[in-house]
Amino acid sequence: MMKNNNYKIKGCLLLFTLFSFMAVASNQVKGVRVWPSPDNTRVVFDMAAAPEHISFSLDNPDRLVIDLNNTTGSSSLPPLSGESALIKSIRSSGDANKMRIVLDLTKATKANVFALPPTPPYGHRLVVDLPDDQPVRNLPPPSIRAARDIVVAIDAGHGGEDPGSIGPSGFYEKNITLPIAKQLAQLIDRQPGMKAMMVRTNDYYLHVNKRTEIARGQQADLLVSIHADAFTSPQPRGASVWVLSLRRATTEVGRMLEQTERHSELLGGVAEIIKDSANERYLAQTVLDLSMNHSMVTAYQAANEVLQELDKIAYLHKREPQAASLGVLKAPDIPSILVEVGFISNPKEEALLKSGSHQSKLATSLFTALKRHFEKAPPADSLFAMQRAKEHRVSAGESLSLLAQRYNVSVDELRNVNQLTSDSIRIGQTLRIP
Repeated sequence: MMKNNNYKIKGCLLLFTLFSFMAVASNQVKGVRVWPSPDNTRVVFDMAAAPEHISFSLDNPDRLVIDLNNTTGSSSLPPLSGESALIKSIRSSGDANKMRIVLDLTKATKANVFALPPTPPYGHRLVVDLPDDQPVRNLPPPSIRAARDIVVAIDAGHGGEDPGSIGPSGFYEKNITLPIAKQLAQLIDRQPGMKAMMVRTNDYYLHVNKRTEIARGQQADLLVSIHADAFTSPQPRGASVWVLSLRRATTEVGRMLEQTERHSELLGGVAEIIKDSANERYLAQTVLDLSMNHSMVTAYQAANEVLQELDKIAYLHKREPQAASLGVLKAPDIPSILVEVGFISNPKEEALLKSGSHQSKLATSLFTALKRHFEKAPPADSLFAMQRAKEHRVSAGESLSLLAQRYNVSVDELRNVNQLTSDSIRIGQTLRIP
C-alpha cells in the first residue's frame, strides 16, 4: 500500500509540474497599445500571464529587441492601437516556446522595459518607455517687462494606460478630466493677459513628477490638476479642492536643498546672487521657504475662489480647501491646486460628469474663479497688474472731466470703459483708466 501511495504522489507531482510548465509556456501577447506623448512614447504589450523577458538595443538601423521566454510566438502580433513618430514598425517572430519582438525606431533612444502586475481594467503587461531626446521647450526667462501673460498650467489627471477611477458604468476618470482641461484652456487663451499650458495634451501617461516639472519648465503661475473622486461605496458625492499640506511642502523644500545642481532652476533670478548655494544653504533655504509660503497662500486663495464658483453649479463634498500630501501638489515653488469635480463612483454624478454640458459648466466655473483670483492678486509684471494699477479711487471734489484731464484721456473714453450712463461719479468709486 505504501508503495502505491508513493507512485500516486510522484504521479501527482509530475502532472503538477507538467501543468505548471504548460501554463507558463502558454503565455502570449493579447494586445499592443502605443501611447505617444511630446517627449516619450509608451508601448504596452498586454500579456496572458506575467512576462519573462530580456531586451537589448541595436543600431544601424536603430531598433529595440525583446525576447519573451515561455511565450507562444508567431509572425504576427495582435492589431496595433496607436502610433508614434519614434516607431517605424513593430514585428515579431518565434516558435512554440519563445517570441522575439522587434521595434524598428526612427532614432536611437534609451529604452526602459519593465513588467506591470494586473491593475483593473488591465491584466499583466510588459511596458516599453521610449524617451525622446528632444528636450521640453521652455519659455524664455521673463524679461523685465510689464504686461506679460499669466501662465496657468492645466493638468488633466491620469491618461493613457492609467485610466484613473472607474465609474459604475465602466466610464474612465481620464475621459472626464481631459475634455474639461481642454475647454478650460480654450477659455483661458481667449482672455487677454492669460495663457494656458496643457500638461497633458492627449490620451497618454505622464508620471506625477513629470507633471510638476513641465509646469515649472513653463514658469507657470498656477498649476491646476483636474480629477474625479471615487470611494468604495456609491453614496459619497460632490466636488472638493485640495492644496499642498505643510508637512509635504517642508519635506520637498528639504529635498530641493539637497539637489544643488537644480538650485539655479528652483531659486529663479535669486540664483544670480546666491552663486554658491551649497555653502550658503541657510540663505537658499530662506528663499525657498519664502517661495513655499507664497505658493501655499496663493494656492489657498485660488482654491477658495474655485469652491465659491463650483458651489453655484455642483454639490460640494468639502466646503473648505483640504490639505493633502498628493504627488501632483508636491512643488512648493509653484502654487498648485487639485480639483475633484465630483465622485465618479456615485452613479448619478458619473452620469453628470459624462455629460458634455456639465463638463462645459465645470470648465467655465474654473475659468471664472481663476480669472477673479488673478484680478485680485495679479503677478507684479503681468497685464492684470498693469490694468489694476491704472485704477483711480474717487475723492471728494473730483469730477469725470477733471479726471479725464489729469490722465490725458477723453470723458467719453472714461465713460465707456467704466460703463457709465452719465457723468455722475461718487466718492469712493473705483474707476478704470483707459
